[in-house]
Amino acid sequence: MRGPTERPTLSRRSKILIGIGVALLLLLLIGPRFVAIATDWMWFSSVGHSNVMSTMVTTRIVAFLVAALVVGGIVFAGIYAAYRSRPDFVPVSGPGDPLARYREIIGARPWVAGIVPAVLLGLVGGLVAQASWATIQTFINGETFGETDPQFGMDISFYAFTLPFVRLILDLAFISLGVAFVGNLLTHYVFGGIRLGGGGRQGMVTRAARIQLAIIVGVFMLLKAVGYWLDRYDLLSSDRRGDIFTGGTYTDINVVLPSKLILMAIAIVCAIAFFAAVALRDLRIPAMATVLMLLSALVIGVIWPAAMEQFSVKPSADSKEAEYISRNIAATTQAYRIREGKDVEYVRDWTTEPADPAKVNADEATLSNIRVLDPAVVSKAFAQRQSLKNFYGFPNQLALDRYPVKNEDGSTEMRDFIVAARELDPQKYDDNQNNWINKHTVYTHGNGFIAAQANKVDEASSDSKSDRGGLPVFEVSDQRTIGTEAYKKNSPIQVKEPRIYFGELISKVDPDYAVVGSDDGQDHEYDGDNQSNTHEGDTGVALSNLGARLLYAAKYGERNFLLSDAINSNSRILYNRDPRDRVSKVAPWLTTDSKTYPAVMNDGSIKWIVDGYTTLKNYPYAQRMALADATADSRVQNAGQTGRTQVDEEVSYVRNSVKATVDAYTGEVDLYQFDENDPVLKTWMKVFPGTVKSRAELDKQPDLLSHMRYPEDLFKLQRELLRKYHVDNAATFYRSNNFWTVPSDPTADDNGVDKQPPYYFTAARPGGTESQFQLTSVLTALNRPNLAAYVTAASDPEGYGKLTVKALPTANQTIGPRQAAENMKTNGGVAADRKLVEETTKVTYGNLLALPVGENGILYVQPMYTEAKSGDSAMPKLYRVLTYYNAAAGEGNVNVGYAPTVAEALKQVGINPAAATAPDAESKAPRGGDEQNPNEGKPAPAPTSSESDSPERKAAVAELGAALGEVKRAQSGGDLGSLGDALKKLDAAITKYESTGG
Repeated sequence: MRGPTERPTLSRRSKILIGIGVALLLLLLIGPRFVAIATDWMWFSSVGHSNVMSTMVTTRIVAFLVAALVVGGIVFAGIYAAYRSRPDFVPVSGPGDPLARYREIIGARPWVAGIVPAVLLGLVGGLVAQASWATIQTFINGETFGETDPQFGMDISFYAFTLPFVRLILDLAFISLGVAFVGNLLTHYVFGGIRLGGGGRQGMVTRAARIQLAIIVGVFMLLKAVGYWLDRYDLLSSDRRGDIFTGGTYTDINVVLPSKLILMAIAIVCAIAFFAAVALRDLRIPAMATVLMLLSALVIGVIWPAAMEQFSVKPSADSKEAEYISRNIAATTQAYRIREGKDVEYVRDWTTEPADPAKVNADEATLSNIRVLDPAVVSKAFAQRQSLKNFYGFPNQLALDRYPVKNEDGSTEMRDFIVAARELDPQKYDDNQNNWINKHTVYTHGNGFIAAQANKVDEASSDSKSDRGGLPVFEVSDQRTIGTEAYKKNSPIQVKEPRIYFGELISKVDPDYAVVGSDDGQDHEYDGDNQSNTHEGDTGVALSNLGARLLYAAKYGERNFLLSDAINSNSRILYNRDPRDRVSKVAPWLTTDSKTYPAVMNDGSIKWIVDGYTTLKNYPYAQRMALADATADSRVQNAGQTGRTQVDEEVSYVRNSVKATVDAYTGEVDLYQFDENDPVLKTWMKVFPGTVKSRAELDKQPDLLSHMRYPEDLFKLQRELLRKYHVDNAATFYRSNNFWTVPSDPTADDNGVDKQPPYYFTAARPGGTESQFQLTSVLTALNRPNLAAYVTAASDPEGYGKLTVKALPTANQTIGPRQAAENMKTNGGVAADRKLVEETTKVTYGNLLALPVGENGILYVQPMYTEAKSGDSAMPKLYRVLTYYNAAAGEGNVNVGYAPTVAEALKQVGINPAAATAPDAESKAPRGGDEQNPNEGKPAPAPTSSESDSPERKAAVAELGAALGEVKRAQSGGDLGSLGDALKKLDAAITKYESTGG
């Protein structure tokens, strides 16, 4: 029997069971983390970037240990000091003293009572610090910007790299001191160092308790003073007037900033008062100091600024905020590279003079490159004609790039191509294909690079119900075609390795990995009917040993890594196969563009090109932008299976500083320095030396440079800013009377909610006649549909990145995109034919392109596609091309064209079609089995606008519509006799319609 003072003990069996339970718990908690770290290390080593992970892990471990020891040490010191200085004699309030039990427990294991809270808080502090590894590394390696803020004259690097680190240290200090104070206070209270009054007892604080608590609070107040000092710098990223601009406002600089200095002085006085309590027995001085601090923070820090803002600043905000708006304009245009004269060239009062017909007709660079294939529409045609197998597929939105094409005279010129990789689409596997062996060891890669010249189709469509005409002319580079002599001789795109192991669609398999490699001399990967292949690249993680297999079996929860015969001594696992994810993994400090695209290099390899951004959240006075909101548009909202939205974070500085490539076959990741002057990139290159190749290395690859294009997300961000920041006058900026709007997409069925996306195409460069690959967009007047500006970014190596903004005069109005689209659709001849076509087919309108022609002409072009309303083989075909041209902007000289070809549609609006029909040779390469039309490139004649608008044609259309109505009514009524009569009337109406040229 135990004595009254003996503690309960556990049996040996109980201890063993508890030990096993603890071990299992630790395994469950630590095991997945260990597996993740081990497999990540193997993956980073396989792609040649192990230094990235080693740097991150080392930084995290060191930060965790240092923060945990410091934070835990401060907490432990506070508790330990109180325990060591506890009174020798603790008066007991009575037999029911509630504190006696706690004193007994702590007294039995005093070290545990002090260490447990210290360890717990140390862990919290360590976790916070290790999560901020990027802040620590950029502080250590930070590069100077060579630019200073307008208020304090500090280099921008202080705000980018130093201030976040100091804030991190300060926050950890606040947490540790706060917990140390509470621990010290409770320990003194439990052991009698502090006694509360009441019940006839007198309150009491021992000298040790007074000294220790006063010192802790005094240090806390000193840190608070440091915090007030740092708060001054945060004012330069204030959001007080976020609806107008970001940055320090009149109130922030003239009221809040002085108040921070006053509060800092009061905090120092309060700290001195608490330190004085060490020598003085009177606690009223620190108590009064505390009350003073609280009242000051309320009155000086909150009430005073709010009153000044309401009663002094707002009534005269236009004049008082002028200086600070000017600061915001200067910082924003610098941070986002939209400075007039340096980054952006403005053409004021564009189209004031009428367009010169001779210059318009001679604009071959623009008119001969008008594209009629919309990358977001023709994906179905790619899928129907080029998928080959059910498990191959294409993204819903394809990409646009350019390649050289030979003309009939032997000359070569660049043409736009819709491009896509024929990838594996795991979402299309059949049931019997959807097992582990097939998903991960047989169907491992796609096959082929498919392209179609963007400004041509196989032949002009004369009938919406025809199965010919209006289809892309495919250039196919896959296992069937690349070895043929015709391909080698004629194809403008020469691919040597068409297998696609890394891509956008492939990564949609869950989980995303492929096991490749063979040790028996037999190929096991599907490569075509009766044809197999084995991946021969040296990338991927080796699965040659049991340890690696165990790790990946645990990672994916898949026992086949241990049991399957498909895994052998030469097996390797390929994963993280989406190019954007792959780049983000290698460079976690980069923000990648939401779009990527495949390009064929001179060596015949296919590489995915990914744009990488360096960003900052707080650039003094620069406008803060939400990336996800600024880059959203109608194409993002309907991006489908591979589309992505941008990360949901706010930035105030963006640079497209890195161009990255991912080899579609090997998965090799290469990062290239694109902006040599970006201090953020220079900082990260110091953090991870050797990870990013120099600009000189990039310049040695002209083929890669020739396929680079201005990134969409950056352009959309700059477009959003140019709505306001084309204004450089503070008063005009405040009044917002000359702001612009990103127009809604006229092709989207969303009631004008989603923004119109920008478009890539080749056209005459601004101010010249040479062709140039560009990314363009239009802007309309503020909350009005009329055109206000045309923005374009050069994407060719010559002049890359130059932004041109052509601003229209405000004295008159010019038709905007939605107005042009409505005018084209409601034009008499168009509306009549469109009504007929929509009765039998599904009509889709492609991208509405706004093209500057000549010097002052504005031409709108929009393709119209038709496809069957039902059936699994429906695909869009170019049916008509709509054009809208105002020869003299603002004078009402409007023309609408509607024809099967661009040339005829241009002719209808008064533009000479000769430039649009500039000769270019048809490629003689095989088209992947497509039937070739002998009339390819010979469009059928289109009815003129006078024919379309003739009374006879209109009457025929009306009669046709009535006949269709009778057919529908007869079908719904179920009367076969009436249906027969209705069909006869419909046949007669069709004959009459065709006789009018329909």
